[in-house]
Amino acid sequence: MRLFACSAILWFLLDQVSKYAIVHGMNLAEHGAIDVWPPFLTFRMGWNTGINFGLFSNAADAMRWFLVGLAVVIALWLIHWARTGLTHPGAHLAAGAIVGGAAGNALDRVIYGAVADVLNVSCCGIVNPFTFNIADIGICAGAFGVLIFGNHKKRAA
Repeated sequence: MRLFACSAILWFLLDQVSKYAIVHGMNLAEHGAIDVWPPFLTFRMGWNTGINFGLFSNAADAMRWFLVGLAVVIALWLIHWARTGLTHPGAHLAAGAIVGGAAGNALDRVIYGAVADVLNVSCCGIVNPFTFNIADIGICAGAFGVLIFGNHKKRAA
């Protein structure tokens, strides 16, 4: 459980500190976009009131509280699973990444009414119109990690 908790706290802090530094410290909300390493990395302000790629963003207020509640339910379920069913350290790190990322995005929804997405990555002549954040990276990486390590069983000695 210690790995789980450390991972969740680390991903949450990375997400919230990076958003605060970029949105408020660099004043991205006013600038709209800041080229960091064009065309590969741009800070671009996006407020996501829906889910991935802005789906369901038309029902913003109802969706806001539904998604906060969903994040809490998923986090509680992952905490329970980490305590009772996960044995591999990689699974604990991965589940913690999901919980930390979900908590970071949920806090944004509570404070701002939307998730602050600030990262835009493009490459090789393909212009990506979407933005994301560190929490999204933690959630995706965590989901892959749980798929890889989640069914790991201890062998009888």
